Amino acid sequence: MRSLPLAALVALLAATAPLAAHAQAIPVAAPQPGEGKEDARLKQLFHDSDEASLARNPISGLFRGDMRRADRIGDFFSDAYIAAERAAAQKDLQDLARIDRSRLTPTNQIAYDVFKQQTETTLKGYDPAIVALTIVRPMDHFYGIQTFYPEFASGQGAAPFNTVADYDNNLKRNVEYARLLDEAIARFRQGMATGVVQPKLVVRNMIAQFDNLLNVPVEESTFYGPVKRFPATIPATEQARLKAAYAQQIRDVIVPAEQRMRTFLADTYLPAARDSVGLSGMKGGDKLYAYLIEQNTTLPLKAEDVHQLGLSEVARILKAMEVQKQAVGFKGSLPEFFTFLRTDPQFAPKSAAQLREGYEAIGRRIDARIREQFSLIPKTALEIRPVPAFKEKTDAGGSYQGGTPDGTRPGVFYYNTYDLPSRYMWEMETLYLHEAVPGHHFQISLAQENAALPAFMRFGGNTAYAEGWALYAETLWPELGMETDPYQRMGGLSDEMLRAMRLVVDTGIHAKGWTRDQAIEYMLANSPMARTDATAEVERYIAIPGQALAYKIGQLTISRLKAQAKAELGAKFDPRRFHAEVLDTGALPMPVLEKKIADWIAVEKRR
Repeated sequence: MRSLPLAALVALLAATAPLAAHAQAIPVAAPQPGEGKEDARLKQLFHDSDEASLARNPISGLFRGDMRRADRIGDFFSDAYIAAERAAAQKDLQDLARIDRSRLTPTNQIAYDVFKQQTETTLKGYDPAIVALTIVRPMDHFYGIQTFYPEFASGQGAAPFNTVADYDNNLKRNVEYARLLDEAIARFRQGMATGVVQPKLVVRNMIAQFDNLLNVPVEESTFYGPVKRFPATIPATEQARLKAAYAQQIRDVIVPAEQRMRTFLADTYLPAARDSVGLSGMKGGDKLYAYLIEQNTTLPLKAEDVHQLGLSEVARILKAMEVQKQAVGFKGSLPEFFTFLRTDPQFAPKSAAQLREGYEAIGRRIDARIREQFSLIPKTALEIRPVPAFKEKTDAGGSYQGGTPDGTRPGVFYYNTYDLPSRYMWEMETLYLHEAVPGHHFQISLAQENAALPAFMRFGGNTAYAEGWALYAETLWPELGMETDPYQRMGGLSDEMLRAMRLVVDTGIHAKGWTRDQAIEYMLANSPMARTDATAEVERYIAIPGQALAYKIGQLTISRLKAQAKAELGAKFDPRRFHAEVLDTGALPMPVLEKKIADWIAVEKRR
């Protein structure tokens, strides 16, 4: 799926996973039994569209293991790039309209519907009025190029470092990284002229990120990482050359570019940035927020309706929390119970190693029960790692990066050890369910491993499905033997509350004029989350409006469809078959998923 300039591209890359490295194009998907000429035309369209998109977005190919353009990142900030993306979306919709959907197989009808909705949404994002509000804010502290590229190029990220060519290609990409930083400055200046600027809060966070990148010696730079670990196949003479080249490039190219950006942000842009934190305080913000709600939820929802839904969910979850408070015999009020959960030493991990060992133990317990609920199990392995130090302060408590279906790189569940006392042990089980198994690791891995799907469904998707599935995975705690302890159940409710509060807070900030502090206090009043986490969450919503709405909207949709299937199928309902049906065609927009499950229920009734 295509994306808006860099911010949305990074969001997409964060949620997708690569294929094994290959030098040539992925061929057109092989014909499946029962397919005809229209199916072949559709698959050719998907293939041609994907190939054209990879040419315009080479780094998305690298995340998929496509090495054909491995020396490039892309040109996300140029007018030519925006025009090309807009023209491609228009052409794809025109070509799609020439295909007779009624002659497609059921699976390809789903693919047709997904492609159509995603491309229509993408095209709306390239409306000149929307672009004028996005391209001039090319970076933020959550999805800016500085948030993912240093790790990508570190030797520990998605970029391969197996051959001399890999190392040289990375040197070329690093030059593009520096160029993109300078181009981002030009776009920021354009926004200053039009009055469309980032909040001061976002700018200060970006400055802090650049400080973290800059305040290290060359040999400790993230960018020096690849030459600290060479494969044995790299000759010693090449190792010496590359070490010198990397050190020189960091000194003469990367550091100066990052310093130019840091100086610009602090001295020029920060004074011009806005004091308001929500889009409601930005010129054109209401129009942009309406688009972002639809883009992230895949539904044409109104901000006020989302806000009210959030309030009702918060009230419901508070009642369930009261039950757990009573179960542990706590005598005070619910807010006092929240304070107890935040501050009692028994809930704080003693070390980062204790967190790692705890997550590994949780994984073993879930693996022992997982086949009771799932017939589809990914082949991709899973690793557990801490969040890299350079970004841990502003990163989430947990996250996931996809691996490769051929096993050359595992999926990774990242846990955050920043401010260790705030990483409460009562939240570990629900976090693992969401980020790892059966959450993101299952959904992303199963999609990419399904070679029968077109590339845009294997590697693309939408936030409502991806995050909705992960939040739905948290609700499977009873079936998987999790959260039997009331404190761990409170952790599950706390995570569910977080996603419910997001509906309230995101719309509050961007449609109702809420302040940062007002949003933080709301979250602390209605959950036991730490102030560190509440602050990071609110500042995330400020940086990337609308994204946080997708989780609860997606989960409520999947849960509602499951309840519908149970009610209509009765004894015929099998959770393994339901989960396979939800997962086996990649990330679907909510309307497409609803139709697929309705059709599946009808077939199951006849079984």
